[in-house]
Amino acid sequence: MSKEEQMEFAEDQSLENAILAGESDDEDEDMGTNAGANSQVYLPGRKLNNDEELVCDESAYVMLHQAHTGAPCLSFDIIPDPLGEDREKFPLTAFLVAGTQAARTHVNNVIIMKMSNLHRTSKKQDTDDESDSDEYSDEEDVDDKRPQMSCALIKHAGCVNRIRSTTFNNNRYVATWSEMGRVSIYNINDQLEAVDNEHSCKTYENNQVGDGVKADFTFSGHQKEGFAIDWCTTIRGMLATGDCRRDIHIWRPNDKGSWTVDQRPLVGHTDSVEDIQWSPNEPNVLATCSVDKSIRIWDCRAAPTKACMLTAANAHESDVNVISWNKNEPLLASGGDDGYLHIWDLRQFQSKSIVATFKHHTNHVTTVEWHPKESTILASGGDDDQIALWDLSVERDDEQERNDPTLKDLPPQLLFIHQGQTEIKELHWHPQLKGVLLSTAHSGFNIFRTISI
Repeated sequence: MSKEEQMEFAEDQSLENAILAGESDDEDEDMGTNAGANSQVYLPGRKLNNDEELVCDESAYVMLHQAHTGAPCLSFDIIPDPLGEDREKFPLTAFLVAGTQAARTHVNNVIIMKMSNLHRTSKKQDTDDESDSDEYSDEEDVDDKRPQMSCALIKHAGCVNRIRSTTFNNNRYVATWSEMGRVSIYNINDQLEAVDNEHSCKTYENNQVGDGVKADFTFSGHQKEGFAIDWCTTIRGMLATGDCRRDIHIWRPNDKGSWTVDQRPLVGHTDSVEDIQWSPNEPNVLATCSVDKSIRIWDCRAAPTKACMLTAANAHESDVNVISWNKNEPLLASGGDDGYLHIWDLRQFQSKSIVATFKHHTNHVTTVEWHPKESTILASGGDDDQIALWDLSVERDDEQERNDPTLKDLPPQLLFIHQGQTEIKELHWHPQLKGVLLSTAHSGFNIFRTISI
């Protein structure tokens, strides 16, 4: 990987979020990172005046970092680590894997990454623990707080449409959907060891080890490329893949250390399968969504022609792009090209029992995910360049709306709007870093935690 293609963290100040700064004679000297006395909350969709600019309000974040790659990575997954659960002591560390979508004249890669030395935002919160005060003193060398990135590459045939990781038989695997219509599985144990050791990482890069890595298994039975892919969490090593033709194939690990793919696709959808989610609690049960506007629930133990148990036809007004299965409650979230976010009660799914509907996004919803531990919290993102954080437990506060009329047009469940990325494609909550979200877009990666979660 050339120097220009290596991932580097960008300065936090380039991000934009919900503070609007207007010009004035007594403008703050630090207007680049401080909205000043003339600032107000910015609501997406409002046009800016000539004398107004968007400025990042760092006080709204506990942590905020941005990173770039030479070629955009429009899909990624978080890799669990042995560093502990519910971590929130800074600096933080995260491991992830992503796949590039480079121009056809360039090489594509699977990138295994270690993000480390992730510090809180420079504007220190008033609620910080006193015990942390020494760690973030004004005299601290800025270089000591600079985020670090280590990465190991695996050369990949074609753009990576989507990528997902799992642990199986003490090995860490990633599965990739290629634009060339193939799904491949790679063992990334060596790459994880490399990024966790500076000397090993340099050796890996200098010897171009990634150029010679072969997939452990590749399936070429899909008749078109696809995007839908998910590892089962109740039966380790089990995989489901869906393509743009409409076909869904189930993969099962075999006793030879490989996989057996059922050549008979599940029958039900009539158009492209956009997303797949295995049930977090019920073995062999999965959900899918499609361009045919439907969401379907399957039991893959049944014959492919009888596997579809439940169907919500016309679940959205147009393509259903993404779904997310709540890990703690029988709820499913879905987002579509219509900009709607629906919350479904799976106990009454056949009758199209929608718990909640939100029409905040002004363009296609491209990603949605429930918080891994808080059953009422989820995040959504879309082509309107917004990430929205939601809490279903919040109720409308009439008195607060009277005091602040700008809130009356917003759903009360909307906690936070994050901006600064262009064409957001995917987001994930980090299951071990408390309140931390990672997102990817054409403009690069964000990793952040807001004061609202």
